[in-house]
Amino acid sequence: MNQQVLNKIQSAGQKKILACDGGGILGLISVEILAKLEADLRIRLDKPKLVLADYFDFVCGTSTGAIIASCISTGMSMDEIRKFYVDSGEQMFDKASLLKRLQYSYNDEPLAKKLREELDKTLHHAPGPGEPNATLGDAGLRTLLMMVMRNVTTDSPWPVTNNPLAKYNDAARPDCNLKLPLWQLVRASTAAPTFFPPEIVKFAGDTAKPYEFVFVDGGVTTYNNPAFLAFLMVTAAPYKINWPTGDDKLLIVSVGTGSAAKARPGIDADDLWLLDNAKNLPGALMNAAAAGWDMACRIVGDCRFGPAIDREINNLVPTPDAPATSTIPKQFAYVRYDPNVSQDGLNQLGLNNIKAQKVQVMDSVENMAEIQRVGTTYAAQKVSLDHLRGFA
Repeated sequence: MNQQVLNKIQSAGQKKILACDGGGILGLISVEILAKLEADLRIRLDKPKLVLADYFDFVCGTSTGAIIASCISTGMSMDEIRKFYVDSGEQMFDKASLLKRLQYSYNDEPLAKKLREELDKTLHHAPGPGEPNATLGDAGLRTLLMMVMRNVTTDSPWPVTNNPLAKYNDAARPDCNLKLPLWQLVRASTAAPTFFPPEIVKFAGDTAKPYEFVFVDGGVTTYNNPAFLAFLMVTAAPYKINWPTGDDKLLIVSVGTGSAAKARPGIDADDLWLLDNAKNLPGALMNAAAAGWDMACRIVGDCRFGPAIDREINNLVPTPDAPATSTIPKQFAYVRYDPNVSQDGLNQLGLNNIKAQKVQVMDSVENMAEIQRVGTTYAAQKVSLDHLRGFA
């Protein structure tokens, strides 16, 4: 049992959650936002070597957010995570053969190899041929960790955690999730349909009755933004975490990978045929779900910062003129960082020379420098420890 994680769960005091959205290489935006947060915390707390695993108790993510969350949980600094993305980005998006591109655009092996290497190295493993890799239950993980994926076999979202108290993490179970390779679960959460092939994970592999499930990217569930799911996990009785609630007891910091409304002015109803829907509906549903969970967090939580959700409800941040944003008692403090990457949004950040289409596509590896600029510029203008007041 991972005693560090158990201590994070059971110790008294305030609890802090970090939730990271999906978005492919656009995760570099999140990385730069979190790098600013880490740097500010080092100064505020007078801890020059602080990493986000020292500050947050629970780190979760979907798709590229699962990569970031897992790396943070191992104790990596944001400088190290940035280097992983910059050095590995082009390799991770390695074009598949022409024949295979009828099924998916990129090979899975380069990404899998980089995940194995980085996670094992950071957790002080150096497995040789035939030796096991770091697992979800690895004692080196420093926070409670959750990754969201979709189980195609059972047609259900799967939030997988290293919570030692969870039902399917019982060490006595032959199919205990904690025995699964960490890299493979992260890879499963990032297996975006049409981009990467699915991930096949074997359970109860050392028994007489092993079985397999097929997984794809957690972004094709409703939890591409996993912030509210994290809240449910730490408060719902079946998970046995049972953290107290209140805007002075629980903090959720939610970080996106950039958003932009994909308006289609002038579209005709006759244009919405089978191929158009197949192409556009998944993204539309993911964006709507992410916005819906963000709004739920702002209503149930005390929102300290976040961009406007729409022109009717605005950002739901309390003001002296409107201190009450809902009739629901606030269960946690909430911060949402997610830059507007439409051309208007970039212009407002002073990034007029960046074309919006370069920083809106999850496999835009040739534009990593521009993606980073969006993250660093947004972080410099928007990220503030004032948003974490009472928790820093």
